[in-house]
Formats: sequence, C-alpha cells, structure tokens
Amino acid sequence: MRRGKIAVLLSVFLALMLFAALIAGCGEAEKKAGEEEVKVTTVQEGKLLMGSDTTYPPFESIDDKGEAVGFDVDLAREIAKRLGLELEVVSVKWEGIIPGLKTGDYDMVMSAMTITDERKMEIDFSDPYIDSDQSIAVRKGDTSIKNEADLAGKVVGVQVDTTGQFTAEKIPGIKEVRKYDTILMAFEDLELGRIDAIVNDYPVNAYISKTRGKTEVVATIKTDEKYGIGVKKGNTQLLEAINKALAEMRKDGTYESIFEKWFGKV
Repeated sequence: MRRGKIAVLLSVFLALMLFAALIAGCGEAEKKAGEEEVKVTTVQEGKLLMGSDTTYPPFESIDDKGEAVGFDVDLAREIAKRLGLELEVVSVKWEGIIPGLKTGDYDMVMSAMTITDERKMEIDFSDPYIDSDQSIAVRKGDTSIKNEADLAGKVVGVQVDTTGQFTAEKIPGIKEVRKYDTILMAFEDLELGRIDAIVNDYPVNAYISKTRGKTEVVATIKTDEKYGIGVKKGNTQLLEAINKALAEMRKDGTYESIFEKWFGKV
C-alpha cells in the first residue's frame, strides 16, 4: 500500500515536471521568435558597420591610438549595443561615403550628414539626431570679416560636396570658394593665411577653433540643418531599429549624457 502511494505520487511529480518543462520550452520558443523579429540583418554577422569620414571632430575623428572617437561614434556604439551588435567604424572619404553605402560596404552612414532632398533620393535617413547651422571661421585677430557680406572679395575654404560648400556658393561676391577633401585641411590653410575664412557647420567650426586655438567663429548662417543616419534604400528593418534605439536613448537620458560629453550643457 505504501509503495503504491509512493508510485502514484512519483508519477504525479514527474507529470508536473514534464508540464513545467513544456511551458518553459514554449516560453523560450516565444522569446526566440520575438528576438528573431527584431534582429536586423547586417553586412557582417554580429557587427554594425558604420561608414564615416573620420576627419570631422567632434563628430568623428581618429585619436592618438588610431581609434575612431566622437559624438557620432559614441551614439552609434550605443545603438549597436541596443541591437545586440558590435560597432565597427569604416573610415571613408566624404565623396565616396554614399556610393559605399549603396554598394553594401557598410550598414549605415553616420558622419554629421545633413538630411537633404538630394541625398534622400539616393539613401534613406533616420529621424534627425542633432540640429546645426553654418558658420564663418576666421584667423584670430582678423577683424575684416564679421558677417556674410564681408566675405566679398575673399577666398573661402569649404569641404567638398558639403552643405558648407553649397552655402558659400550662394553668398554673392566671394572671390573663390576653395574646396578641400577634409575640413581639417581647410583649417590648416586658414591658420597659415592661405585662405581668408571657412564656411562650415557651426559645431565643427566652434570645436576646432576651441581645441586648436588659432581661429574663431565670428558669425552663424541660419540654415536649420538636421543630421540623420543614412541606410541603404529600402532597408526598413535597420531603419526602424535605429529610430527605436534613438527614441529610447532620448527617453532614458543616454543621448543627453553623450551630448554633454562632447558639447557640454546647453
């Protein structure tokens, strides 16, 4: 009799254990199915490749250790983390950055890129992640240039194929708009007196002038630009994941923390 009861109890216990295992298995299956729904397909499995012109501080540059650093880099690394991926920055010259995205060299472009109608014809953009205007930088002590009108008869440096170039070309009277492959090359020539001014994004002009100490921003040009993260046309899976991560970062304070690291409190 005692043995019979033990056998029954053992059978019930085993049945309950089996039921619990089945429930747990279903839960894991549902979780895995859910993870598959949000998982994004990337060029390299487990990595998020970011194409960037890494000559544009404080958004992206290469430090003394040969590593990519900057506001965009930190933001992208956090996005990658939230997607369960490892960020890898691919340094690309500015003029080749969109072609490289279109041919699948990397998953996204994050390079202080202004969202424009022309660029939207070639790639898709995320929600804007920072605002900017254009500005005028000159050598310290040069009082001959204080605004756009003062650029008449001057040689103005810009980075090629940027909104800085497009803005400068609309300013009447400029003697020459000199185009550079990188904005740092333009600043070198400005500091040496080979050009008179630079028209470029305000955050970059302000940061470079502050850190190098030989130039200063004397005027802003209102353009109401917005930077976006570029992805290949039709890659809605990645685009939606990026937008979700950006929204979460703004909500939980991560975005503000990264912003303050590079630009200080507003």
